[in-house]
Amino acid sequence: MGNMFSRLRITAVDHVSCHVRAGEIFGLAGESGCGKSTLARMILGFEEPTAGTITHRGKDGQPIAGKQVWRTAGAQAVFQNPFETFNPLRQVENYFFGTVHNYQLADTRAEAVARIDRALQLVGLNYETIAGRYPAEFSGGQLQRVSIARSLLSDPSLLIADEPVSMVDASLRMSIMNLFRELVDTLGLGVVYITHDLATAYYVCDRIAVMFRGNIVAMGDVENVLMSPKHPYVRLLRECIPATNPKKRWTTKIQLAESDIEEYVRVGCKFAGRCLQVMEICRREAPEDISVNGALTKCHLYRQQMGQV
Repeated sequence: MGNMFSRLRITAVDHVSCHVRAGEIFGLAGESGCGKSTLARMILGFEEPTAGTITHRGKDGQPIAGKQVWRTAGAQAVFQNPFETFNPLRQVENYFFGTVHNYQLADTRAEAVARIDRALQLVGLNYETIAGRYPAEFSGGQLQRVSIARSLLSDPSLLIADEPVSMVDASLRMSIMNLFRELVDTLGLGVVYITHDLATAYYVCDRIAVMFRGNIVAMGDVENVLMSPKHPYVRLLRECIPATNPKKRWTTKIQLAESDIEEYVRVGCKFAGRCLQVMEICRREAPEDISVNGALTKCHLYRQQMGQV
C-alpha cells in the first residue's frame, strides 16, 4: 500500500512577512521542522521561493538566472557546526584568502592579510592566530569566531546565524552571543538569529518571530512575545523550559499530532491538533494576524475577544 501522504504538497514557508532592521538582532524561533531554516535559505538565495519577494535595501534579492545575487547584496551566513564549515585537511587561512579572491577585496597578499586581520580582530582574534593552522587545532568556540570573522570579510549588512551556539560548549555560548551584540552595535549589522532555544533568543534578540509549520504565529518585541506570550504555541514552548526548582513538577499536558505532515496540510489553524484552547473555528479557518499589545499573534482567541468571531 502506498504512502497516503506521498502526493500531498507541503508549503514549508507559508505567507511569511517580516523585516530586519539595521542594528538589530531579529530572532527566528521554533521547533525543528517549523520552516525557519528554509526561510533562511531563501533569504540567502539557496532556495527559490515559489511566490513572494525578498528585498534587501530596497533591491530585489531573488536569484536571477541561477545566480545568487545576495553575494553582492551584502548578506552572509554563519552556520551551526563550525567543524563542518571547514575541511579538516585544509588550513583555515586558505578559506580567508579564497573569500578575498572571490570578492576581489584586495590587490596584493599584504592587503589581503591586512583585511583578514581586521576581520579577525572584530571577533577577538588576529591573523597570527589562524596562520598555518588546521580546524582541529581550534576549540569549538574559537572556530565559530573564525567562521564569523570570515563572514565579515565582505562587509555585509546582514548576517544569517543558524543555531550558531548549539554546537559550542555551554561555558562559551554567552561569549558568542555577546559577540553578536557587539558586532551589531559596532558595525550596525542586521542579524537574523535562528534558534530553537528560547532562553538564548530572549538574551540576545531585540525582536523575535516564532514559527510553527511554516507560519509565523507570533512576532514582536522579544520581551512582549516571550515574557507575556499570547499564542498558545508560544506558551507551550515556555512551559517546556525546565524549571530551576527541583521540587516543582511539570504537570503540563501536551497533545501531539499524529504526524508532522498532518499539521502542515491541516485546514484551519495548523496548531489546532495540539492546542488546549482549540475552538470549532480553528479547525475550519486559518487565523489572521492580530495586533495584541503591540505584538502580532496569529490566533482566533483574540478575534473572539475583540468580537470579530
